[in-house]
Amino acid sequence: QKVAVSNYQQAVYKLAECYRHLNYPSKAEPYYAQASKFDKATFPLAPYWHGKTLRALGQYDAADSVLTSFASAGQGGNEYVEDAGREVKNLKFIKQQTTKADLHLFTVKKAANGINTSGANYAPLKINDNTYFFTTTRPDSGASKNAQFYNKVYTATFSDGVLNEVKKADIPQPAGTHQGVVAVTPNGNTMYLTRWVIGNGKKSASLYVSKKDKNKWGEPVLLDNSINKDGASTQQPCIMPDGKNLIFSSNRADGIGGFDLWSVQLDNDGNIITGTESNLGPNINTKFDEQAPFYHVASQQLVFSSNGYVGMGGFDFYASKGNMGNWATPENLGYPLNSIKDDIYFASNGGAKNMLGDVLFSSDRESACCLEMFALNKERPIKQISGIVIDCETKQPINGAKIQVVNSASNVVVSSVTGADGTYAFTSEDFDTFTSSATAEGYNPNAVSTAVITDDMITQQNLDVLCLQKIPPPLPPKVDTVIVMDNIYFAFNKAEILPESYDAIDNQIVAFMNKYPTMVIEVGGHTDSKGSDAYNLKLSQARANAVKKYLENKGIEADR
Repeated sequence: QKVAVSNYQQAVYKLAECYRHLNYPSKAEPYYAQASKFDKATFPLAPYWHGKTLRALGQYDAADSVLTSFASAGQGGNEYVEDAGREVKNLKFIKQQTTKADLHLFTVKKAANGINTSGANYAPLKINDNTYFFTTTRPDSGASKNAQFYNKVYTATFSDGVLNEVKKADIPQPAGTHQGVVAVTPNGNTMYLTRWVIGNGKKSASLYVSKKDKNKWGEPVLLDNSINKDGASTQQPCIMPDGKNLIFSSNRADGIGGFDLWSVQLDNDGNIITGTESNLGPNINTKFDEQAPFYHVASQQLVFSSNGYVGMGGFDFYASKGNMGNWATPENLGYPLNSIKDDIYFASNGGAKNMLGDVLFSSDRESACCLEMFALNKERPIKQISGIVIDCETKQPINGAKIQVVNSASNVVVSSVTGADGTYAFTSEDFDTFTSSATAEGYNPNAVSTAVITDDMITQQNLDVLCLQKIPPPLPPKVDTVIVMDNIYFAFNKAEILPESYDAIDNQIVAFMNKYPTMVIEVGGHTDSKGSDAYNLKLSQARANAVKKYLENKGIEADR
């Protein structure tokens, strides 16, 4: 009877293992739960795999409890205990991600049925405005039902989140060989691709290069041992936008661990420069697996998949800002782009400030066996931005102030005039560092900067208050101050001002009286000694009156 019980326990555990390897966590979970109650020394990993299947089923609290207990008990070997600790961190991350406030901004949908046929469909690569390469295991036309399906490269057009016009790519693709995950140089004349074989359940992959001649791709040639190391798999090429570097994934022995991302330089013809191979380093690579690189030009970010960082579980997408030789610490791109299953192979048409605005990616989140293609879009909510212009002393709003708002890229966002309440407002797709400048009659101009807000969920921002200082009235000249002005000349024996005196009156008397609006002047007229005193007195008065009338015509009040 003791042997029978032992056989029963072995059967339960092996049944759980079978379902796990077949990727049926819902069927594996109850058997692992049962096996977890058996002797811990005989089945030390039963609680570990029970926690993993609970996570795969979305039962995060239960998985957290089981894996925390397993990690605390310290049974099953250091490797599994360490991974259980990582899984507990992942579970906390999952809970935080699945309750984010911005989830309503995302739309995720499976690519059209013409793309996701039976089998795998993955690794999109944009080759022109609306055409993509992708890799698939769909059967060739005329293949028998029992024929083995091989990975091949296909093309499709992409519009409004839908892929259409699916057809096999016009590149050499021999029968009986897996081929896919391609990269093309910017000039379109050199292609790097992955070919692989599967023996004894193990994949062995290598990189090949194909050259285009007269618009036709040549037979791919295996790269030498500087890239394809003996005993290692090398795969998933990605060419940087300047065409000077190729990034790829390899599990060669001299890496940091598992599959690492590596780079090698290319010459002007797209050929490998031997001896320039380099590991992207510990800022990118972990002791686990980093795969499927993609470089987003607009935002200058390297996107790749990894199972070595805290994430949703399985392979997640991560992004590192920078360029060759200078990569920032990667950040998880979050849910719902990432799922609790494997998310790998990413392509984006999004802009510099919204890389997730237009994405194609591959995931097995809805499949029991294979990667499928999905489209994701993240909206950017319109930001409502407002400000106010006030008098610095009275704190009262200034009506009619002219406003100009400039963002951190020195682009004019808005030019406006404040209303009676001193306010101005505008909308923008981005919060930014805005500099607002204002001018108003009778005030000195001023400007103020307001720092950027990065939270997408904040849709309203008030710019810092902009106050203007009144221009103080000019001080009147001191009493008894003598101001010498040019003479005003008249035609001989007349009270008509000569034109050459107009500038003197305009630029000296009129300007001076406008500057000092309370100033009152006396105008005295003079003549020469010719003629009688009575005549000269009359002419002098007429000349003074002529100046008075001229000033009145220039806007000076008569009583001044």
